[in-house]
Amino acid sequence: DGALVGGGGEGPQLCVFDLRRGQQEGQELDKILFFHPTDCPILLQLSVIGLCEGIITFARIFSPDDDCEVIESEKHSHVFYQAEADIWMVLVVEKNKDIESTWRCGALQGILKEVHSLFTMFHGPIRTLLDRQPSAELARGHLRTFFTDYLSDFNAGKKIQLPTFRDCLKERGTVQMLTISREVALEVQSLTTVLGSCLGNVMCQSLVLFEDLLVSTTLPPDDTLNLYTYAILRLTPRALLSNATSWSYLRKGTSVHAGPTSSSSNGTASVERPLQREKLYKGKDGFVAAGSTTSEVRGAVAWVPILWFQQAEDRMHLCVYQHKNITILLLIPASSLINGDDGIAHVKRHLLENASQNIVTLELKLSRGWGGENAYHVGGYRYLLVDPDRKVSRASPPGKVTTLSKDSLLSLNRLREEIDLEKSRAKRSDSCHDKDFEVCIRAKNNAWVIAKVTRGRELYMALEKAGETLLYASTAIEKFSNRYCEGAFSTD
Repeated sequence: DGALVGGGGEGPQLCVFDLRRGQQEGQELDKILFFHPTDCPILLQLSVIGLCEGIITFARIFSPDDDCEVIESEKHSHVFYQAEADIWMVLVVEKNKDIESTWRCGALQGILKEVHSLFTMFHGPIRTLLDRQPSAELARGHLRTFFTDYLSDFNAGKKIQLPTFRDCLKERGTVQMLTISREVALEVQSLTTVLGSCLGNVMCQSLVLFEDLLVSTTLPPDDTLNLYTYAILRLTPRALLSNATSWSYLRKGTSVHAGPTSSSSNGTASVERPLQREKLYKGKDGFVAAGSTTSEVRGAVAWVPILWFQQAEDRMHLCVYQHKNITILLLIPASSLINGDDGIAHVKRHLLENASQNIVTLELKLSRGWGGENAYHVGGYRYLLVDPDRKVSRASPPGKVTTLSKDSLLSLNRLREEIDLEKSRAKRSDSCHDKDFEVCIRAKNNAWVIAKVTRGRELYMALEKAGETLLYASTAIEKFSNRYCEGAFSTD
């Protein structure tokens, strides 16, 4: 185990490979589409890929209809994700005795799913890139720049710091919604109508965010999730501030060559490196632009990337506008934009002339009613609510979660691991029906850690300074469910 994938304590390894490639002896290297760290010796890369391919093949003998998800060995965890048919992503993490490095495999697989979804939103499916250029230079180039930029968010010094047990009350791959009143909902509806008409007779789609919370969307759930995730990473006011103050991660020995900016068929420049932090800032007109924020003279260029969506049939141009705490993501069908840059300029003018007052009014109303970063704090509870079908979650504010003891967090993390396994088993035995679970555990420090899954919806909770009886824990769930979940987790 150590000889094959040891990594010598150098941190996690992430690889993307295609099982349809490199089938002939001596051509094994052709399978590898991306490998992190990039300076990992080729022989070690081949060892890792070879072991992973062997595990996948072996697992298929016993379970041909289910993908291998996790393999645990003495020194490593291998987390698998079949992103596309025969295109696999594997994250190899080294086990050590440091409790701070305790992770949950479901959370690690969430990273693989997230980066693949974001990649396909900007570049299309990996298989399409390979079919377009069988040598794989195009696919490898895009994967190298995109994945390296994505992984820069996890940099801690020279190593990558993956999510640990301290993140057990977070759920990657979900949207956080802002709760709004009926009055504000009418204001939002009025704004989305104006945004939809920015191109005349052709309907534009939109997302509206307040701070880091989703206010409205006209896209289907999967597409909403991908665009929301990108906005939180790079586009909201908080993200742009982080972009401006972040150090470049391009360090000696790990530099990535950014290819030249390509142009799409209608003359509008597409964006080669959408996750590169240093390039984006809010322009004087309120629209997000690309350029250097540090130079006195900003070499600003129009920043209108083209996106591929899973559920929408057309490719879309993304145009981003900000006013104070509101971020508008406007999506313009590429096939309807005849005049390229001129067409984009027309859409921007339409937004400024027709939607500005709606945006100012909405921002004022939302700001007045906003409870700040602790708006969704519930006294006495540290919780995570997840609705996987709608891809929505809500959780205790991070600042409140940090008040939990290490024992509570470790216990809850272990409980979530168990629930992940149970859900996986239930899905294999009956994929058509959700199985309900409820587990209450008294942790070493006398806290209650709770997991309840009802009709597909999930509730995770830690209660410190709580009563000693199981009745106390059950009553606490009941109160929370009735007050904040419309009774979804209450006992019938």
